[in-house]
Amino acid sequence: MSHILMKTARAIATAALISVSVLAAAAVQAQPPGIKRTDLQRHDLSVPGREAVQVRVDLEPGVAFGNHTHHGEEIIYVLEGTFEYQVEGKPPVTLKAGEVLFIPAGAVHAAKNVGNVTASELASGYRPVDVNRLDAIKRAVDPDDVFRVHPGRA
Repeated sequence: MSHILMKTARAIATAALISVSVLAAAAVQAQPPGIKRTDLQRHDLSVPGREAVQVRVDLEPGVAFGNHTHHGEEIIYVLEGTFEYQVEGKPPVTLKAGEVLFIPAGAVHAAKNVGNVTASELASGYRPVDVNRLDAIKRAVDPDDVFRVHPGRA
C-alpha cells in the first residue's frame, strides 16, 4: 500500500512542478495590454563588465509605460508615431519619428503614445552585465520594465 502511495505522491509532485513551470513561462512572456516589447539583440561590450541591449517597443495610442529606471544609459530612437517622454528633473518632451532622446543611468522616466497610431521606438541600453543577468530572474515578477532591470520609483 505504501508503494502505491509513494507513486501517487510522485505523480502529484511532478504534475505540480510542470504546472508551475508552465505558469511561470506564461508570466515571463506576458506583456501589459497595448505594449509590445521585442528583444532584438544583446552583446557584451569591449568595456569589461558592460553589455548593450536593443529592444523595439510598440505602444498603442494613448498607452503609457510608467515610471521606471535602468542601471545603465538608454538611447531612444523613435521609429514611428509620437511619444511624450518624462525624464526625472526635466520638462516633458514630445518626439516624433526620426528624433532621439538620451536617458542617464538611474533616471526615473516614463513614456506615453500621444498620437493616433501605434508608436514605436528602438531602445538601446548600455549597462552592467552582472546586474542584468541576475535580474533576468525578476522577469516573471516585473515584466513591465523595458529592459527588465528593476521597478522604478513613483
